[in-house]
Amino acid sequence: MSKVFPRISRRRALQSAAVGVVALGLLLWWLLPLGETPPSGTIVFSTGTPRGVYQEYGERLRTELAKDMPGLEVKLLNSAGSQENVQRVATGQADFTIAAADAVETYELRSGSGAGQLRGVARLYDDYVHLIVRRGSDIKSVADLRHRRVATGLPDSGVRLIANRVLRAAGIDPHKDITPVADGIDTGPGRLQQGKIDAFFWSGGLPTKGLLTLAKKSAFTFVPIDGDLIAKLHSQGQGARYYRATSIPESAYPAVQQGTPVPTIAVSNLLMTRTDIDPRLIEWVTRTVIKSRDGIGAHVHSAQLVDLRTAIYTDPLPLQQGARRYYRSVKP
Repeated sequence: MSKVFPRISRRRALQSAAVGVVALGLLLWWLLPLGETPPSGTIVFSTGTPRGVYQEYGERLRTELAKDMPGLEVKLLNSAGSQENVQRVATGQADFTIAAADAVETYELRSGSGAGQLRGVARLYDDYVHLIVRRGSDIKSVADLRHRRVATGLPDSGVRLIANRVLRAAGIDPHKDITPVADGIDTGPGRLQQGKIDAFFWSGGLPTKGLLTLAKKSAFTFVPIDGDLIAKLHSQGQGARYYRATSIPESAYPAVQQGTPVPTIAVSNLLMTRTDIDPRLIEWVTRTVIKSRDGIGAHVHSAQLVDLRTAIYTDPLPLQQGARRYYRSVKP
């Protein structure tokens, strides 16, 4: 006995075909973002010092970009930090970078070359200011740094910018009242361990691997930066309005903090570029930054804080055209 199949009307067949086309389109959109051939070429990304969060984030992001844009070569450049990063992008030495908001505004207020060409891609995560001393040190406050050997970061770093401001807020002249040393996270921990400096400043995401490594080798502690310094910091202008009072949570460096949060200040970090960079490339880069949050965050803890809802707030920089296009495309 032959099996009888129900007849499918021409209309139903066309409807089924249309559904299939839509499903295929959605699949292609997911596999091939924006439904286009991925951008290719070469870009330069200015990162930071070895063992710093900027450097590790840049390396991880390069890996993620290679997955989405196989024809895009990303060259990484080490840097002193935020101040050098801003200057590099503004003057065309780099195409992308990460920099703290205070360094960006300071560069703009000083009318740095190319400042008007700077644009935001995404707000990433906050940097926390760390003031580190050996365990047992008699330095208990910022005021106790007077007449000490203090590493205030490399000359063009964001650390140097913040450290000098914090010192001035405490009534300390960073050029006369301390012996300033130009060490960053790559050399400061070792020099502290050797007793060549008494303290060092660091500003970075939580936790910073360079400090986790130091905790395994040597006993150190954090000096609190109390909230009463915030008002004094804000009165300095020049980008200091971006500092906010917060605490390093006890979970950041558990072996060091032993369950105690440390009062300090924080400032937001921005992924930035220029107006002349191809908006289509920026749109693709922005997409990768947002969707790779968990993958990068598994290795760079602070990257877990990248969030679509806050990424658009790149003050003091307006969003680059391509980034704005991406955020509008995913707006609910």
